[in-house]
Amino acid sequence: MTIALLAELQAIPQGVDYVRILPELVLSLFGIVIMFLDPLLDEEKTQKTLGLVALFGTFSALAATWYMSLPENYGLAFSNNVRVDAFSVFFHFLVIAIAAIVILTSFEYMKVQRIRAGEYYALILFSVVGMGLMSSAVELVLIFISLEISSISTYILAGFRRQEASSSESSLKYFLLGSFATAFFLYGVALIFGATGSTNIDLISHALQARPVGLLVYVAVALMLVGLGFKVAAAPLHVWTPDVYEGAPAPVVGFMSTAPKAAAFAVLLRIVFAVNAPGRFWPIWVAAALSMTLGNIGALVQNNVKRLLAYSSIAHAGYLLVAFAMTTSDNSVAGISAAMFYTAAYAAMNVGAFAVVSHFASAGERYVTLEDYEGLGRSSPLLAATLTIFLLSLIGIPMTGGFFAKFYVFSAALKANLMWLTLIGLVNSAIGAYYYLRIIVVMYMREARKEVPVAPVPIGLGFALGLSVLATIYLGVLPNRVLQYAQHSAQALLPQAPPNPASAAQLNSPGVNAGR
Repeated sequence: MTIALLAELQAIPQGVDYVRILPELVLSLFGIVIMFLDPLLDEEKTQKTLGLVALFGTFSALAATWYMSLPENYGLAFSNNVRVDAFSVFFHFLVIAIAAIVILTSFEYMKVQRIRAGEYYALILFSVVGMGLMSSAVELVLIFISLEISSISTYILAGFRRQEASSSESSLKYFLLGSFATAFFLYGVALIFGATGSTNIDLISHALQARPVGLLVYVAVALMLVGLGFKVAAAPLHVWTPDVYEGAPAPVVGFMSTAPKAAAFAVLLRIVFAVNAPGRFWPIWVAAALSMTLGNIGALVQNNVKRLLAYSSIAHAGYLLVAFAMTTSDNSVAGISAAMFYTAAYAAMNVGAFAVVSHFASAGERYVTLEDYEGLGRSSPLLAATLTIFLLSLIGIPMTGGFFAKFYVFSAALKANLMWLTLIGLVNSAIGAYYYLRIIVVMYMREARKEVPVAPVPIGLGFALGLSVLATIYLGVLPNRVLQYAQHSAQALLPQAPPNPASAAQLNSPGVNAGR
């Protein structure tokens, strides 16, 4: 009787529980406020007013994340479904910062494209709510719900250029294939519950250590990897990426290619390393090699800049997956920290690159081919120089975040004796340099096209580009602080002792889902 009463009292949310989801509460509140304000404002005022509300919402969420990151607020919440630690705080800061930059980028874009902005900004905030929960959830059912919150928002955002058939096609294709992939993940969750008796990541980890691993576990891990592989655009689950990126609004592509991927990689890190998922090595090895190779080869023949960067994102997913191929505890910390650093560096350079593309594309996104960029170095030297910095970082040139991102991943792979995978990565990096340099050559070594106008860079976009450039160079010049935090986060992610004797005892009761 006493034990049952204590269990009921523990299930009641406490004040600290709400602190541990404070960023999500703040973002949800601002999203709801935007939805209420949208019908009360005329169309011209929605563009900037609601954008500023959304921007203030992201700043408030960053402040809430800082408060949540105080040591006294670390721990489990809501019946052990959510964990706040250095790992979840890192990804909260990352996805919210990406959202802030995308919102700044969108001010001008929404005005030029003449798109009503209310639900657009609300959907970005609601999407980040799902991503934040994905990074802190330690319960697979909550991860699934969070994944759907994020995905549904991005499905709608992909089709926001309603007057363009390609945008509607982009949204529909993303929705259909994304729903199919999510079903794989959910089936994997069901099977892992059947094999271990829990959907709580900590308890699953201890169950797999305490008993022999059966065939059901291997099938469950494979299905979950398929679902998450789609979300990060890893080959052979990458075919949706070029078409969706081409049709979606350019700022949305910058958002989709960074924030949801970061959150999906956070989940993947928990499943691969916290659960110590068995049988993961060869699927990840093959996916990394295929993603690097097919992504770079596909990008070589592209003339559309958005499609080129889409194939580039597939290749970078492959580079990042190299860090997931670590199978021993000695190499796990290096692999986790390298993957976290890579997500941060890639977010800075890729969201900046798409910010330039969205500004240059003009109304209707007419100017998105390589020929349109001819002579940009003369017609808009500052814009061309900014894009060049991002492209050099994507190549992995020293003094940029992309260099250290690849360096940490490949050095960790070498220490883990992944010689062939490292060699494939290095060869693909050389191949990738060709199409990035091709854009730079077009900008600086061709005559400017008079029929392609270049509008002045507005203040909001200039601030967003400045932040992206600053982050890209900072991670390339002074990477130690971020890497040390990532290493600290990696230690927090690795399996710990069972949370309490009662939870440990539940491992022997397959019919009880201790994580719910």
